[in-house]
Amino acid sequence: MFASAPDSGNGNSGVSRSLLIPMRFVWPYGGSRVFISGSFTRWSEHIPMSLMEGCPTVFQVICSLSPGYHQFKFFVDNEWRHDEHQPFVIGDYGVVNTIFIAREPDMLPPSFSPEMPGRSNMDLDDVSSQMEAAPTISNADLEVSRHRIAAFLSRHTAYELLPESGKVVALDVDIAVKQAFHILHEQGIPVAPLWDSCKGQFVGVLSALDFILILRELGNLGSDLTEEELEMHTISAWKEGKVHISRQMDGNARSYPRRLVCAGPHDSLKDVALKILNGKVATVPITHSSSPDGSFPQLLHLATLSEILKCICRHFKHSSSSLPILQQPICSIPLGTRVPKIGESNRRPLAMLRPNASLGAALSLLVQAEVSSIPIVDENDALIDIYARSDITTLAKDKAYAQIRLDDMSIHQALQLEQYANSFNGQRCQMCLQSDTLHKVMERLANPGTRRLVIVEAGSKRVEGIISLSDVFRFLLGV
Repeated sequence: MFASAPDSGNGNSGVSRSLLIPMRFVWPYGGSRVFISGSFTRWSEHIPMSLMEGCPTVFQVICSLSPGYHQFKFFVDNEWRHDEHQPFVIGDYGVVNTIFIAREPDMLPPSFSPEMPGRSNMDLDDVSSQMEAAPTISNADLEVSRHRIAAFLSRHTAYELLPESGKVVALDVDIAVKQAFHILHEQGIPVAPLWDSCKGQFVGVLSALDFILILRELGNLGSDLTEEELEMHTISAWKEGKVHISRQMDGNARSYPRRLVCAGPHDSLKDVALKILNGKVATVPITHSSSPDGSFPQLLHLATLSEILKCICRHFKHSSSSLPILQQPICSIPLGTRVPKIGESNRRPLAMLRPNASLGAALSLLVQAEVSSIPIVDENDALIDIYARSDITTLAKDKAYAQIRLDDMSIHQALQLEQYANSFNGQRCQMCLQSDTLHKVMERLANPGTRRLVIVEAGSKRVEGIISLSDVFRFLLGV
């Protein structure tokens, strides 16, 4: 053990508890017994580190340190060692690792309020909360976190997503398209599985994207699809027509229609999540059939990434320290789509529109950019609202689609129509800050109905990026 030495940053020398900041130390290189010692213990105490569950080579401990400069070293199986992958210097005690903890930052600007009258539907909680000091995430911490999350998802099944009671809406392929979208709007759902009674199988899904493509076809000169035909057009007939439209849009040889992605109640949550990600779908039907050939399956549930994320948050709620990445601010994580900074040319641009842009332009952007939503911003790129694919089903109410032209209606007018039709009093725009931790982002995305968070600048509401459920799962699973 090192001899006692003067210390300029001792976490146990009468410093006010309000100035102590919990910091997590990790030794990911194995050993039988691992301790840590440093300037914060006056080099006179060995603090034991414990093995991380499920990771036989990773030791960890959380120490409360005062702001300032600290040195530390690991004592592994009776041998002093330092981590070559963390900052280190040569000091009085040989080669030691170092860490600097800044003092608590000033308070951020106070919470802002929406600018549009009567639209108190944008929410950003804890804008005035203080940023917490957090070390840069290491590859070891990242892999440890991903391993633990993947292990949890592999141990649990889709059966745990099934509610005790509830309803699942499915549509017959022989009903009219117009009637189908009216049902989606009335039920407040963005997607529904399609049932083919002749085949005795679920054969696909009807989503808001279908309605968008239909409305664009109605607006195209020379289109074979007319408003009158839409009254009688069945879902199965539309799906056949969609094959031709999709091939024209893609300009490649990709086969259509795509095979329906389903899962069983005994599939792991990891498999379900990967099916949603790889299929680029919003939901996966959970079905079960007692027939050997799998015919006439029973529709049990529609699984979403939001539900799976809620399971993760609930499981690690009281052991978040075992997932090092949870306390990382999202500004330090390659997560979501960000507004490119000056000089950056390799980032995918973030699609945004002004409120006076046409609804037709918004629908085209949703399809061509393959995104599920578009932030609506003012001339300063400050967030006003958001237009999502699912908002289009509002036009199914009272055949509103027959009374408008997509290029003549502005996004602002479309959103007003959506608000009037749904008497919406909730929060349409869910937001977060660059300084928010991944844990906070995950908890907000786990709320039912939330599929994305818009990253904004505190005070100005200037859009800096967007994070979707898919973005979070691709990061957590490393895919």
